[in-house]
Amino acid sequence: MKPMTEEHLAILRRHMVEMIDIHFDIAEREIGTGKLDPRLRAALLKVPRHMFVPAQLAILAYQDTPLPLGFDKTVSQPFIGALMIELLDVRPGDRVLEIGTGLGYQAALLAELGAEVWSVEIVEEFAGEATARLGAMGYGGVSIRVGDGSRGWAEHAPFDKILVTAAARETPRPLIDQLKPGGRIALPLGPKDEVQQLSVVTRQPNGDIEVREVMPVRFTQLETAT
Repeated sequence: MKPMTEEHLAILRRHMVEMIDIHFDIAEREIGTGKLDPRLRAALLKVPRHMFVPAQLAILAYQDTPLPLGFDKTVSQPFIGALMIELLDVRPGDRVLEIGTGLGYQAALLAELGAEVWSVEIVEEFAGEATARLGAMGYGGVSIRVGDGSRGWAEHAPFDKILVTAAARETPRPLIDQLKPGGRIALPLGPKDEVQQLSVVTRQPNGDIEVREVMPVRFTQLETAT
């Protein structure tokens, strides 16, 4: 069998984005829009997802399914990952905190959208791998540190947007405190090993917190340092 070429991978990537388009159309009522932001769609077509998964899974990178990364972690299903970014409405120049770097795919998409990205990863091996992969792909401006994501990254707060790629029973208070007034957090809320609700948490200008549930999802639990 011949090896996959960049042309083959680009076709698979386009098919992945077309599948995401279908999901958005079907779930328009829950999401609030039936179409991807064109800027996010362009980022999804550009960022090589196969470079941000274990090498042996590269051929599966463009299927609309989560993939295992190791250490009982996964990279999110492409539709859900794209939806979380869409819900944040990331704009060029936004200061974005990501909780759960994995191997760097979501951070690459955020950077492609023009955001300044700070990402916290609790698995040291992932943090090192993500830094190397992002640098190799030209996203060296993403800052990554190893740590407890539930505590955020106070030194670089406040943030316009926060993306949390693991589930919590409730939004960690440090993340709310590090969010600018008018800012948003996208995260799954709910207990471990049960269906959670993908939610958008907005900090109103007066300090009130508003939570909108979007759709049921299932994520691994947000780990905290002991």
